[in-house]
Formats: sequence, C-alpha cells, structure tokens
Amino acid sequence: MEGSGLASLDERITGCRACPRLVAWREEVARTKRAAFADWTYWGRPVPGFGPPDARLLVVGLAPAAHGGNRTGRMFTGDRSGDVLYEALYAVGLASQPTSVSADDGLELYGVRVTAPVHCAPPGNKPTTEERDTCRPWLVQELRLLRPSLRCVVALGAFGWQSALTALAETGIPVPRPRPAFGHGARVKLEGLELFGCFHVSQRNTFTGRLTPRMLRDVLRTAGETAGLPTTPEHDR
Repeated sequence: MEGSGLASLDERITGCRACPRLVAWREEVARTKRAAFADWTYWGRPVPGFGPPDARLLVVGLAPAAHGGNRTGRMFTGDRSGDVLYEALYAVGLASQPTSVSADDGLELYGVRVTAPVHCAPPGNKPTTEERDTCRPWLVQELRLLRPSLRCVVALGAFGWQSALTALAETGIPVPRPRPAFGHGARVKLEGLELFGCFHVSQRNTFTGRLTPRMLRDVLRTAGETAGLPTTPEHDR
C-alpha cells in the first residue's frame, strides 16, 4: 500500500505547475541547456524523491540543481553536490555504487530515500518563501507515506532542517518549542524518529572544507545505524 502510494505521489509531483517563476526557469534551462550537456534531453520538470518506499532514513536537501536533477530527473544526480552525497552513501554501505549520473544508471539506495522541500530547480538555488510553502504539502505527504518505516531524517543545511521540522509538525509529530537550532551534528529526538543536522553538500561547503567527506560519512553512518540499517565501518573503505 505504501509503495503504490509513494509511486503515485512521485507521479503527481512531476506534473506540478503551481509556481510560475519556477516553471518558467526550469523549462528555460531545459531549452537552452549547458554546452557540456548539449546532447541531453533535459527532464525540465519537478524532480520527485528517490529511494525505496520502505526507507528507514530520509535525506532532505534544498532543491534540484538547474543542470543536475533538472537535467537528469533524479534528485541529487548529475552535479557535484550529488557526487559528494552518493559517494558518501556508498562509502557507508547505503548505496550500490558511488556515482549517480542518470536515472537509468542502476543505482540503488539501501533503506534510504533522498528528497527536497522544493522539487523544482530555482534561479540561483534560492526558492522564495512562498515557493517553499507552496511545495511543502508534497514533503508532508511523503513523510506520511514513509512514516511506518521511517526512523531517521538527515537535514542538509538550515533550509532542509527548518523545512523538515515544519513538515514533521504538520504530520502530527510534536516538535519542541522553541524549534531546535540547526547545526552540523545536531540531533533531536522526536516521537518515533530522530532528526540529524548536516552541512549541505554544496560546493561552497565542500570546496572550502567546511564539510569534509569524513564529516558527511560520520553523520550518514550514525543516522543509518540509529535507523537500524547495516552500515560499513570506516576502516573497510
């Protein structure tokens, strides 16, 4: 039941046209493309979450990249942020391969689903508050469908953290007041699950060393173990 519900949700997400600015931007990018991807047929639509319907761990980002998910149709696929995330998931034993280049590359996630609070690529990677709020019901529905199996949420960045807390509250999970502050390594125990904070895998963070591969792996491994997923010890990679 949950699987068919999640598949239906993903399909409905890909047809959304609720935010005129985002619709115009994602479609313009898909038409003009980037020179390096001139031979690609861009996805150019909202990007649904990726991962199994019985995931125990949910990773929440920000939004698809214009020439990443907006090109490939898979969340965090085709850009350097995705390269960092999926390599880390593979390193801790939660993905079948270290790369994610296209929607048909055979990648599988083990007990993990990846999603975002905003499903369309926004100009400058900055959705407006109105766009974030308009998109929130999709995340709320996704959380409700995952709730029977979900044990942990990893929020990438402050935007993902606040979005996750708001969406979790809308599903009926009590959230502390005042809201817990975001920080890398932050952990908040909620009713039936735990929320983890992690710096976003943006190039600004990974190129400057604010977020190192080890820091990311440590959060993902801890969250995976907390969720009851089998992970790979650091010394095995």
